[in-house]
Amino acid sequence: MTDPGGLRASDAEREAVVEQLRVASVEGRLTLAELTDRTEAAYSATTHAELALLTQDLPGGATPAPAPAPVPAGRKRRWFVGFMGDSKRRGTWRIDQELGAVAVMGDVVLDLREAEVRTDMVDIMAVSVMGDVKIIVPDGVNVDLDGVAVMGDKRVDVLQAAPGMNVPVVRVRAYAVMGDVKVIGDSRAQPVQRAFAAWREHWRRLHGEDWRALGRQMRQETRELNRQARELGRQARGDRGDRWGY
Repeated sequence: MTDPGGLRASDAEREAVVEQLRVASVEGRLTLAELTDRTEAAYSATTHAELALLTQDLPGGATPAPAPAPVPAGRKRRWFVGFMGDSKRRGTWRIDQELGAVAVMGDVVLDLREAEVRTDMVDIMAVSVMGDVKIIVPDGVNVDLDGVAVMGDKRVDVLQAAPGMNVPVVRVRAYAVMGDVKVIGDSRAQPVQRAFAAWREHWRRLHGEDWRALGRQMRQETRELNRQARELGRQARGDRGDRWGY
């Protein structure tokens, strides 16, 4: 009997999983990096089992959940300003509106990799006047950069996904005057530590190991090392006692 998980996946089934991942991101269940990683994995999956692995910790099974209500139009842009100083946003944070970055003789860093993106597209207006705006994104997203640079520079250094993939989009409108606006990928920035769930998923996909069995083995080895250390301690105390006639 054929294993259902071993059935070959169709293009329509891959697109359905990608849509489910997108909805999960808008609901705040996935960070931008997790969404990007899983989207790329969905397009490269060949079987139902590989697709199921990508959505096993999400609601809705194989059927995408209904899309949440869109963010109301006209919502104010959230600004990050570095005026003769630095403004940095890293780690876990929530993006549910358009963003703005202004660097005037200073630096602004926006790290989107661990952000919860509640919109279909990240829209950023970046203004640099004798300063630097750096935007860090996961490799694999689609970066749309436009704008103007006068005696300055605007550039993208991101490993983008292959054409035709429905990957997350980061749109940046850059205005640089004697300054720089840079969008760089994960491989060009200081790495971030993956969450345990993401590590488990990548480990299983790459190595085919049962993470629970691996955890049990590590705990058993730790207990054995502790036992050996206690035994050595008792032997050392016994040797000191014999030496001093106790």
